Amino acid sequence: MRIDKNSIQTVAIVLNTSWNIYNFRLALIHALRDAGYRVILIAPRDEYSQKLEDDGFIYYDIKMNNKGVNPFEDLLLIHDFYKIYKKTKPDILLNYTIKPNIYSSLAAKFLKIPVINNITGLGTVFLNKNISSYIAHWLYKISLSKNSVVFQNREDMRLFIEKRLIKEKSAILIPGSGIDTERFKTKYRLSKDKKNKKFTFLMIARLIKDKGVQEYIEAIRLVRQSNNRKNCTFKILGSLYLSNPTAISQKELDSWVEEGLIEYLGHSDNVQEEIDKVDCVVLPSYREGLSRVLLEASSMGKPIITTNVPGCKDVVDDGVNGYLVEVKNSVELAQAINKMVNLPKNKLLSMGKEGREKVVNNFSQQKVIDKYLFLLQRLKLEKIIEFKSNIHNIYTTQPTLW
Repeated sequence: MRIDKNSIQTVAIVLNTSWNIYNFRLALIHALRDAGYRVILIAPRDEYSQKLEDDGFIYYDIKMNNKGVNPFEDLLLIHDFYKIYKKTKPDILLNYTIKPNIYSSLAAKFLKIPVINNITGLGTVFLNKNISSYIAHWLYKISLSKNSVVFQNREDMRLFIEKRLIKEKSAILIPGSGIDTERFKTKYRLSKDKKNKKFTFLMIARLIKDKGVQEYIEAIRLVRQSNNRKNCTFKILGSLYLSNPTAISQKELDSWVEEGLIEYLGHSDNVQEEIDKVDCVVLPSYREGLSRVLLEASSMGKPIITTNVPGCKDVVDDGVNGYLVEVKNSVELAQAINKMVNLPKNKLLSMGKEGREKVVNNFSQQKVIDKYLFLLQRLKLEKIIEFKSNIHNIYTTQPTLW
């Protein structure tokens, strides 16, 4: 889709890390540039910022304490966003993650810049009920008003509407950031795929409790105890996230490795290689926007075990391409692990095939990009109609001066 000369020229993509842009939004920003938009990127500088600049994108650094709740810091953040927008004059903002959704939107209101907010997940503030949660709800309500708001699953969208954080007409459903189904494709044809000598499970997640890491460990212990199952291997791939209030500590992680429960793979930018080596991917998360990990695994033909919660259950049809278990239930998770291990090879292959077809048909990268391009074109049209309406009102309501 190409834009015409009268369409939006500058789109600012705003996130809490450059890593996030590079790993999850790269295809979108390339598509926007290819469609004729001028794209600017705004995020705190990290090791991925230079890669984005080397790719020819205009990048602006902004200081952002992603886990801080200091009101003076947050006021300064609004001011910093304001200065960047005053300088760069974007026609529209695409905000992702909590702080950009709130503080970038507030800065945009002063300059009357149209905003598309993206709710990629609810985070800890929505899972808990405390003062931080109430403040976050209030901030969302004032920052998202009159903006278009994109959700990755229907439950999150319904929750925001029911809590009156947004109006129903503002809500848009787009299934995640999209999966490159050619990149995330197993190296081996499903018909020739063989199980590992030991059936291998992999959990991919930031190491925080909300991802269900402790339930995964408890389930592994139960599997070991009930069947003395030495024919299973369990792995974890993901970074420690010590700034998060529910973070798993280095000491806990080391103890699990020493106990022989898991093999810890650390962090990797080449996730598909690790997925390709295993038989099943597990994610016992408490809630997701739309789990990219599960989509990537399904795209690679791997059966899934995950929780029956928003953002996870959207990817898995229970018994078809994986199993759904009750959230925070390590016993049920252990049962699903044992069930998966005992499946015949043809059923495992069938699950993998069903999962890949589901991703290709519903969650492909191009489908998501097309929806964003359509949304940007629609917003531009609405802007033109509003401008013409204002001009019409001026000429029909003001006295003639000549």
